[in-house]
Amino acid sequence: MPEQVGLDPTPSQTVGPFYGYALPFPGGGEIAPTGHPGAITIHGYVYDGHGEPVPDALLEFWQAAPDGSLAGAAGSWRRDAASGGFLGRDGIGFTGFGRVATGADGHWSVRTLPPPPAAPYLAVCLFARGLSRHLFTRAYVEGLGGEGELKGLAGERGETMLARRESREGFGEGLFRFDFHLQGEKETVFLDFG
Repeated sequence: MPEQVGLDPTPSQTVGPFYGYALPFPGGGEIAPTGHPGAITIHGYVYDGHGEPVPDALLEFWQAAPDGSLAGAAGSWRRDAASGGFLGRDGIGFTGFGRVATGADGHWSVRTLPPPPAAPYLAVCLFARGLSRHLFTRAYVEGLGGEGELKGLAGERGETMLARRESREGFGEGLFRFDFHLQGEKETVFLDFG
């Protein structure tokens, strides 16, 4: 058998951006029931290691209901029984799950209900081009009592996991900002669930 000299290994696959055509769905960021008076909005940007926005990232969110239950409600993939067409969420039930893609400017947003004090965060899974594996983190909602848990998870860097209250007309107290930094000085703390 001839010796193969000078061949480089095949590059590994990345987790994106190939998912962008099938996984996002209309209303994927509408976790809270339509018109719910206690709904909050969490939004932000995904940045790469150079501080540039990532226009084709995909984020999945899971959370407990305000009462602490984890059951959620069906509705993310409702289909019309007659035509098979996509109907979207029912707008009534709290699903506890959301999936959104970033826009061309790297921005994303979800509208949800405040998580319970026992689990004051949204669990997040981030998919993006250039990553060989998806990343996990948590977005702790400021003011719900999880700040102490942040220090236990990541010390001073735990601040990168805090969705901070933001003031903007029309949102009252219900707007929070959470940016993802994939690398660099401001890198978000990502968790290992291996």
